[in-house]
Amino acid sequence: MVLTSRLATAFAKGPALVTFVTGGDGPTAAILDALVAGGADVIELGMPFTDPMADGPAIQQANLRSLGAGTTTAEIFRIATAFRARHPEVPLVLMGYANPMVTRGSEWFAAECVKAGVDGVICVDIPPEEDPELGPALRGAGVSLIRLATPTTDAARLPAVLDGSSGFLYYVSVAGITGLQQAAQASIDEAVARIKQHAKIPVAVGFGVRTPEQARAIAKVADGVVVGSALVELVGQHGANAAGPVLELTRALADAVHSARSE
Repeated sequence: MVLTSRLATAFAKGPALVTFVTGGDGPTAAILDALVAGGADVIELGMPFTDPMADGPAIQQANLRSLGAGTTTAEIFRIATAFRARHPEVPLVLMGYANPMVTRGSEWFAAECVKAGVDGVICVDIPPEEDPELGPALRGAGVSLIRLATPTTDAARLPAVLDGSSGFLYYVSVAGITGLQQAAQASIDEAVARIKQHAKIPVAVGFGVRTPEQARAIAKVADGVVVGSALVELVGQHGANAAGPVLELTRALADAVHSARSE
């Protein structure tokens, strides 16, 4: 399908830079444009939620700022629709929590994703056992359901995580929340090698990735590198003027990740 082919194309080029920002936090359209201009291969747009249990202080505060500004699910889809019109080839993934995604019904949510040109969805708090809550509707609409694996996802658990996943697998490199800690590179190397023995889709690594040096090291073993909190912090620091600093960091991260393509 057209929707999922954008993700496949992005990862086919080699290690991909996946960037995350919270929708409705700061000048989102300008920030998204800065991510694209800086060389991000895949964009994750966070759906603000009152209880972002997987997220550390930076993204928690971004959620509060966005909700305080009145951001709704409808506004997130407006942002996504406008992004797709400006950037027809760049993959866009919604990341968030179950409540905003299923409160109107999964079929409604999947249809809105299609209308907005959303390529994939990461739902942090719907485990594989609860796949019927969202998975069938997304897959039926041609939208990738991108699941999470963690350091505690063992060989017995991994098949369930991979079953029904598409687009890419998001490997959470630390047993904790976003932004506060970074896994040792050796543990990332081992985990990615283990997961790749079973996964038929790209594996992207995130949580705790903040610098180009870290991103480059991960890109040597993974199919993608996810950076979120470091970018979200720039939005918190610079507010309406965040696009410039976001562009600068994204460019440095993209150069580091893409340099691994030739190694």
